[in-house]
Amino acid sequence: MIFVTGDTHANLDIGKLSTRRFPEQKELTKEDFLIVCGDFGLVWDGSAREIYWQDWLSDKNFTTLWIDGNHENFDILYELPLTEKFDGKVREIAPDIYHLDRGQVLTIDDQKIFVMGGARSHDREYRIEHISWWEQEMPTSAEMERAIEALDKCGWEVDYVITHCAPKSVQKMVCSWYENDPLVSFLERVRTDLKFKRWYFGHYHIDRTFGEQFEALYNRVIPME
Repeated sequence: MIFVTGDTHANLDIGKLSTRRFPEQKELTKEDFLIVCGDFGLVWDGSAREIYWQDWLSDKNFTTLWIDGNHENFDILYELPLTEKFDGKVREIAPDIYHLDRGQVLTIDDQKIFVMGGARSHDREYRIEHISWWEQEMPTSAEMERAIEALDKCGWEVDYVITHCAPKSVQKMVCSWYENDPLVSFLERVRTDLKFKRWYFGHYHIDRTFGEQFEALYNRVIPME
């Protein structure tokens, strides 16, 4: 099985993955997956606290997968080597914890899943570059082109989509005051052309369904369906 949830923000919101709040995990194995929709936060400073929570996740019955959001330490993350997994590229963070690189169509549990991390920080003017904010939070033109190539290769049809922020038209319904940016506009183009069952995203710290296909996730941990 594959479960999906919203931002964990290191130890701040990781409690939703406890056995009490996510009891379904008791029946899972390492062949089952939990995907975090960005702002994972456990590749940040290499502290003892960070290692503790990485070990806590590694000890779970499931395998943890995550895309990057806007609150990640990209200086550290991008130093980690890319390896082959799920017919694509991942970074192994710790045992059974993998970062899914941007702009790929991966095969996970026989499902075709398009993944695209990144988002713009709307409070970036209050943050410090390379300490609490990183320019790499926004995908480059090359990463967007790679995403288009991956979608061309699969004929613009996948089972699921995992992003951190939402496409432009959906973001207007979620948080109309959020500024538009190149990534939400890019995702809007993907939305209009791509055939998919359901699209999951985090970023906005809400749990809500939009229409028949879009799921905003924060505290919910739900199965892909």
